[in-house]
Amino acid sequence: MNSLKIDATHETPKIYLDKENAIFEMVGNSLPEDVTEFYTPILNWLDQYVEDPNDETTVTMFFEYYNTSSSKMIFKIMERFREIYRKGLNVKILWHYREDDEDMVEAGEDYEKNLKIPFEFIPVQQ
Repeated sequence: MNSLKIDATHETPKIYLDKENAIFEMVGNSLPEDVTEFYTPILNWLDQYVEDPNDETTVTMFFEYYNTSSSKMIFKIMERFREIYRKGLNVKILWHYREDDEDMVEAGEDYEKNLKIPFEFIPVQQ
């Protein structure tokens, strides 16, 4: 399975999905003009990964900001990881946030509560 790499811009996060090296990262801002266009290749890649996942999947997420339409796509992405978790495999979301960003902590807590997959909350100093 080929890896998926998308460089960050001011409006879109860096995406790095690499099954072979067990790297699953989303870092940056997410406010693309067309969320469907941006996130469809990511969801498609994850759909393939769900079919044959690694025994352990650790996902690094560090959003500085994302808009409402992006939050829905992020939820869809995390639903894929929940599918893997429900198969009995190890999944952990490393939810990084700026230590003064209470909104991002609450967003992560909401995802964790709704998806029922393990999160680790990691404050980042500015």
